[in-house]
Amino acid sequence: MKRKLIAAIGIAGMVVTVAACGGSDSGSSDNSGADAKELTVWLTVDAQNNWPQLVKAADAAVQKKHPGVKINHEYYGWPDKNTKLDAVLATDKAPDVVEMGNTEMLGYMVKGAFAPLDTSKFTNSSAWLDGLKASVSYDGKTYGVPYYAGGRVGNWRKDVFASVGVKSTPKTYAELTAALDKVQKKEGDKFSAWYQPTRDWYAAMSFVYDAGGSIAVDSGGQWKANLSSPESVKGLTEFKNVIDKYMHGDKTKDESDRYIVYGQGKSGMIFGAAWEGATSADPKNDKTGKLKDNLENFVMPGPSGKNMPVFLGGSDLAVPVKSKAQALAAEWINAFTGPSGQKGLMAKGNLPNNKTDLATLKNDPATAVPATAAESNWFVPMAPGWGQVEKAQVLQTMLQNIGTGKKSVEAAAKEADAAIDKVINTK
Repeated sequence: MKRKLIAAIGIAGMVVTVAACGGSDSGSSDNSGADAKELTVWLTVDAQNNWPQLVKAADAAVQKKHPGVKINHEYYGWPDKNTKLDAVLATDKAPDVVEMGNTEMLGYMVKGAFAPLDTSKFTNSSAWLDGLKASVSYDGKTYGVPYYAGGRVGNWRKDVFASVGVKSTPKTYAELTAALDKVQKKEGDKFSAWYQPTRDWYAAMSFVYDAGGSIAVDSGGQWKANLSSPESVKGLTEFKNVIDKYMHGDKTKDESDRYIVYGQGKSGMIFGAAWEGATSADPKNDKTGKLKDNLENFVMPGPSGKNMPVFLGGSDLAVPVKSKAQALAAEWINAFTGPSGQKGLMAKGNLPNNKTDLATLKNDPATAVPATAAESNWFVPMAPGWGQVEKAQVLQTMLQNIGTGKKSVEAAAKEADAAIDKVINTK
């Protein structure tokens, strides 16, 4: 389950610049390797360990249509995948299909490392989830196919909230804050009614987008930072209110060990990746002995009165521009991410890549919460310099300054905008 968080974090730092070769979208012409006899597919160990049968099914579908085609698979862990990819992209031995964390895509698209794809070749492409579609789109073209997603939800301890008379999860933000106020009053300042790491920009930006703001806006092909707009400031101010009222832990931390801190029993609620609650309740993380069967996910309500828009993490599949089998690669990706593949991925606890399948999960009580939460989603600005913004940790610095009271919301947002504007349009 931890894989979902890893897949959602960080844009690759250094990306090999690859000269684009050929102007055809993958799968659209014979000169893109439609008659190739061999295909090399790079996936992460998630597929190898958790759904190998889906990989075999995609292989079989392609080989049925192209008898004699040899399909090679290589599997990599998240920490070392991009280092190996960067090295091989500098050679003529690039893989034909490669799995990417969705926030890793942008740096490679900017550098021309991936071939453009014809979306008409992929089933359900018209229904891809908005945040996932954004992750594979750059400069008016599509360079990848969403594979699966992982969303964010609220999670609270039923015993803690029941102790103050709250027995059902909140449907509105007013209900949520009223319940949190009761818990905080009862437990005191050494307890976090809501453990919300200050530097968690995924959560903070959900407040920003909920308020109608954004990180940056595209104006005529030029990106402009937007955190100091009235709408964004409103969202950041509400986030600060949460930190001030309910977060009594270290206000300089990020979210990387949130599930561990939650398992220590000094907090009543978190807002994070859907897997985090269950991981906190794992015996090796649960220091209270009380979390098993005592944690409950819920769709996070937003101050706007709507469901909180959430960041969608997950994976995409791309075709390196140096692939000699681009058309065949596109066929394999479609076989792997098509209807049967999505059904198999959902059975393994993943969110699908499209709204049609997501709607079916909403009707199942076991999956209704993460599926409903994922309907409202956002993604990072697909600007050429966004990777530099992440690398410089501009948002984290802003949020820490706000959360610790070092700077006002307005001053911190203005400073962040200036830092973003310096690099966001730079390739």
